[in-house]
Amino acid sequence: MPSSRVRTFTEPADYAAAIRQGTHQLTITQSGIFAAKLHRIDFHCLWMQRFSENLARTSNVDGWGGRAIIAFGTQPGPRLVRNGVELRPNSISQLSPGQNYYQHSSGPSSYGTMSLPLEEFASLSVAIAGRELRPPDVATSITPTPIAMAKLQSLHAAAGLLAEEAPTVLSHPEAARGLEQALIQAMIDCLGGGEIREDKAAWRQHTTIMRRFHRVAEQHLDEPIYVAELCRELGISERSLRLCCLEHLGMSPKRYLLLRRMHLFRKVLRESTQAQTTVTEIATRHGFWQFGRLAGVYKFLFGELPSATLARPA
Repeated sequence: MPSSRVRTFTEPADYAAAIRQGTHQLTITQSGIFAAKLHRIDFHCLWMQRFSENLARTSNVDGWGGRAIIAFGTQPGPRLVRNGVELRPNSISQLSPGQNYYQHSSGPSSYGTMSLPLEEFASLSVAIAGRELRPPDVATSITPTPIAMAKLQSLHAAAGLLAEEAPTVLSHPEAARGLEQALIQAMIDCLGGGEIREDKAAWRQHTTIMRRFHRVAEQHLDEPIYVAELCRELGISERSLRLCCLEHLGMSPKRYLLLRRMHLFRKVLRESTQAQTTVTEIATRHGFWQFGRLAGVYKFLFGELPSATLARPA
């Protein structure tokens, strides 16, 4: 049964949990009050999502696999980079099923995704493009013809508008089926007739380093880990790690690790009460000891002091 939903969010963790096609870990990298909107439409076979975010962020995504996925920009705006490759306004990123990747933005961003089950993608590509299209082993950037790209973006926007203003249309089986077929046609036209940009060996090496970086960082979320220790554990130089992080995260490893720990600190504050614990206890548990500096950085990032977050009902 086709379905659609439009949701708005002010908490990054809630927003990340609502996104399909992977497990998302979101870290906001710009100060301000976070706001995001997510359109999610499930047709018979096709899933589509539209994203709108008001602050710069970086995210790590563990793909679920089983589906052929594409992503593309829906509005002009600041750079959106996936695994070190910029998602340009006229291009599509085709992901490898089950791929782990980083994605970061430098400001407000809007983009969309579409996916089909792998077996449906294979059979429909033969029917539409005359040949079987296979998802790549690693993420690939494709530049469709301007007409094909414009059609895909227009249909995707129309579906998002229906989800927001006339969701009953999308719940009607025949109406939904007609729109789904048009979207699938547009998707495969873009993939089957586009110019493919292959990933270079250096990019693949950097991606491997970032996977290892992510594993080590997750093991030390609630405690500080210093860049020198991290480089020793990864077996690479500080210069190489910094280059990879700037490419994939848009920031230095030191800043990323601090932001991740700050967001975890805030999550624990939100889930606790003043009757259970204190800000000092939680801060100490997460490796913070300069409490005055911590309060200043926290207020800059989240617009309130840690004590205000803890005082609100869990």
